[in-house]
Amino acid sequence: MGWEGSRSRHRIEASDYSGAFLFLPLHPSAPDQPNRTMPLKIDVLTLFPRMLDGFLAESILGKGIAAGHLGVAVHDLRTWSTDKHRTADDRPFGGGAGMVMKPEPVFAAMEQLQTPGCRRIYLTPDGGPFSMAIAEQLSREQHLILLSGHYEGIDQRIREKLIDQEISIGDYVLTNGTLAAAVVIDALARFIPGVLGEEKSLTHESFTSKLLDFPQYTRPAEFRGMSVPEVLLSGNHAEIEKWRAARQLEKTRSVRPDLLT
Repeated sequence: MGWEGSRSRHRIEASDYSGAFLFLPLHPSAPDQPNRTMPLKIDVLTLFPRMLDGFLAESILGKGIAAGHLGVAVHDLRTWSTDKHRTADDRPFGGGAGMVMKPEPVFAAMEQLQTPGCRRIYLTPDGGPFSMAIAEQLSREQHLILLSGHYEGIDQRIREKLIDQEISIGDYVLTNGTLAAAVVIDALARFIPGVLGEEKSLTHESFTSKLLDFPQYTRPAEFRGMSVPEVLLSGNHAEIEKWRAARQLEKTRSVRPDLLT
């Protein structure tokens, strides 16, 4: 699979890339990342690759990819199926509802894409809980492979032999793990230097200090009888920080008291 050689920010669709949709960095490394010799490379394995088309091309993440801070390739797992029907799932042994993703395409894809030291992650509702700390840790890796679960899950032999980490983004079930992969990519990308326009944003958000965020206001100062708190208009930065800290604690106690224990 090629990650270098393109200077376009747009998706490349070509048979040379085994059915992958590539979102490549413009430069081999970002100038403001002195400790990273190459941008983070992320491969996503899914049965529904087009679900990530707009997500990877837009907003802060799209700009981060275009600027060369990370590169993402989305692969259709059926590319590694060997039968004429491109079968990637089958009925579970022992009976039961739904289908299970077969081991052959996943093993073949992993063996082709993995690099020494890469981290192979399976997105699944029964994985370990995702957090900001995990996102920050993953942002320091050189190469990630994200396997999106579908249907009733994947053959257990894949989990035992190929997967380094299993991640759940919450105690609920989605139609497939591609959406979970998108969440992980977006969260970790924010920790890569240069992706956010203002690095200060990372230190003033929910969960970075185990507190939820404080209320935000913008112009106009008066709107339909509702006024912005006077302290925010005062210009007194010490009092503003004090007010914000109090609102954070108040919000956390009300909505997420578990964060304070």
